[in-house]
Amino acid sequence: MSIGEMLAATVPMVRTLNLEYLETTPERAVLSLPDQGDFHNHIGGPHAGAMFTLAESASGAIVLAAFGDQLSRAVPLAVSAEIAYKKVALGPVRATATLGRPIADVVAELDEGKRPEFPVAVTLQREDGAVTGEMTVTWTLRPNG
Repeated sequence: MSIGEMLAATVPMVRTLNLEYLETTPERAVLSLPDQGDFHNHIGGPHAGAMFTLAESASGAIVLAAFGDQLSRAVPLAVSAEIAYKKVALGPVRATATLGRPIADVVAELDEGKRPEFPVAVTLQREDGAVTGEMTVTWTLRPNG
């Protein structure tokens, strides 16, 4: 089962918004929010909350791809998120997430008994490539026990 399939099966908001996992690797996660009238705002584009969920979901997918092998000793948690809406998004929206720190550095901090934090940058784009939003989610790996 892929990370996208696992998240679609276990995270209700993913299913509610019909998010599509296009790519999920430790280097990059790409998700798509289909154009759905039920989630439109007052100007006919995706509601800000739907775009936030899309971006946060992309950040979570890359975190699982990058640190899934650490789940026996730490749980990933979002610490904070900041989003900027840049342009009107109409139609399908794509979110692309990238890690802001090398995986090895984060794991080294975990090995030292620390609770590492790391940013994940997410770019939101509409089909014509225009950037409609940018989000940064700060994640941590909280050691178990």
